[in-house]
Amino acid sequence: MLLSSLGEAVGLLVSGDTELLSITINSLNFAVSSTVLAALIGIPLGIVMAVRDFPCKRTVVSISHTLMGLPTVVVGLLVFSLLSRSGPFGGLGLLFSPPAVIIGQAVLALPIVISLVYGGLSRLDPELYETLVTLGASRFQRTLKIAREGRIAVASAVLTAFGRVVGEVGVAMMLGGNIRWYTRTITTAIALETARGAFTLSIALGIVLMVVAFGVNFGLNYLVKFRPGSGAV
Repeated sequence: MLLSSLGEAVGLLVSGDTELLSITINSLNFAVSSTVLAALIGIPLGIVMAVRDFPCKRTVVSISHTLMGLPTVVVGLLVFSLLSRSGPFGGLGLLFSPPAVIIGQAVLALPIVISLVYGGLSRLDPELYETLVTLGASRFQRTLKIAREGRIAVASAVLTAFGRVVGEVGVAMMLGGNIRWYTRTITTAIALETARGAFTLSIALGIVLMVVAFGVNFGLNYLVKFRPGSGAV
């Protein structure tokens, strides 16, 4: 049975099955969009945490690190309560739509981006920020320069966040509703098809998810191995 389902799954991949492509495109679209949103917010915050001192900084850093392991269902419940009809943003009608999934996944990815950017940039020369201030660089120019100096840490943070959201199921299920051709993702489709006993599509989607996961891990390993000054050639 397993070998038969595996052969049929490969057939779906080779033939470019329409539903398989739709689910894959949805997943990648949601993951990329949420990662970009988290990066736009998290990278500047991570930089500020790394180069500036402020009250309760150690507490903020600890909270950020703790939130990296926040369960997806907790994030889903939180965003669901905000977007539901009785919630403060219920009037926007975003629940069970792609924007709801993207927002939820961005909330999940944000602490990862902040913490990893902070961790990477905190190892930079502490005099860099003061030097940029002395040279008269604007706040935007300082942020851009520091991000460029720590680009490996920034890229690693973004890739890690992407890997986290592309494989999650709780947020996508609770906020997207697993609606066919609309909000169904790889993970929610695998859960549904497996529960129905339809293993062919589940296996095909599992293969796609594994390829994406290997791609993210390869990217992270490449950044670590071939970072400037590593001595790799």
